[in-house]
Amino acid sequence: MNTDTGAAEQAAIRGLLGRLNDTLPHPLTPEWEAALKGVARHRFLPGTVWLGDDLTPCDRLKSPEEWLHAAYADAPVITQVNDGTDPGDGDRWPSCSASAPSIVFRMLHMLDLQGGERVREIGTGTGWNAGLLSHRLGSDLVTTVEVDPALADRARANLKAAGLEPRVITGDAAALGPDDAPDRFLATCSVRSVPRGWVAGMAPGGIMLLPWETPWLCYGLLRLTADSEGAAAGHFHPHSAFMLMRSQRTDLRIFRDVVHDDHVPDERTTRLAPWSVTGDDWAAQFAIGLQLRDVWWAWHDNPDVDGVASRLWVATTDATSWAAIDWDGQPDERFTVWEHGPRRLWNEVEAAYQWWQYAERPGPEAFGMTVGTDGSHTPWLHSPGHPIPVTG
Repeated sequence: MNTDTGAAEQAAIRGLLGRLNDTLPHPLTPEWEAALKGVARHRFLPGTVWLGDDLTPCDRLKSPEEWLHAAYADAPVITQVNDGTDPGDGDRWPSCSASAPSIVFRMLHMLDLQGGERVREIGTGTGWNAGLLSHRLGSDLVTTVEVDPALADRARANLKAAGLEPRVITGDAAALGPDDAPDRFLATCSVRSVPRGWVAGMAPGGIMLLPWETPWLCYGLLRLTADSEGAAAGHFHPHSAFMLMRSQRTDLRIFRDVVHDDHVPDERTTRLAPWSVTGDDWAAQFAIGLQLRDVWWAWHDNPDVDGVASRLWVATTDATSWAAIDWDGQPDERFTVWEHGPRRLWNEVEAAYQWWQYAERPGPEAFGMTVGTDGSHTPWLHSPGHPIPVTG
């Protein structure tokens, strides 16, 4: 294993270790501390990373101190934009990242590894996570899958340079069923549904750890335990947000795909403030997302409409129904609702929000999910015997 790490890098690794031990709910175990020291994160990052909300490029050769700081900050680092295509003067958007070290090690801890487990990872990315697992378990027990050929090739090179050679598969993970009955399964990309083959191929009693997303909110971590029949169930956990698996992406825009000039919407009013379901209360958003599995939203500030200060758009992912909720900028308790399509979407949002309030405003950790042998997804509150209402 390559241990030729300079003094500045060693100091950065020690600094990160100290921060992790201070901020995680539990200090790193000796095995994971050894992995952190033995699999240097900076060796898995590309020479250019993108920082901040505006995705400013940071080049290692031009700004070595800033680049190294990003490598060992407890924060995600964008390692690819626009699926690897040069955007030129166009907009940049993140398509691959190295996750924040704290969430990496929190997820590794949640896998409950004792040694000897076969692990399959979805979303190789830079290869650092697969490297940590290989250091802990041995390369022969780790398989990782990456859909992007360029990222997969770079990860293989990164891993080999570190003296680690887990099996790296290039392909769409959603179409792959586990062929080695893994004991542990984790994704480093979020999913909106769990592919049937993932659960069916698990070893009985195996643990699956999957970042979760609904069109309403990207948030949550689902920890499932597989049974002997090809089903799995488990609770959600808070505090994680990952990029969506590429094969489950949706590319929808309100004025391009959903709202058309010939639409004649119905009008009514509501007392539910639109920011109550889209604001800082992530527990509310999480609960609404679990209930409305195919509904998304987007804000339109300062629309060119008389008497409207802000407008919330709500739409289905099949682009057949939409609602617009207008705020006139006044401190009143009524908002104008416009709805079009076969579904009354704002009625559904109101019902989902009211159900969450009547259930005493539970957080993500109170919810769980059962994935059936037929591929069905049944979300529940507190226990599988208490399914929650779902539309879409």
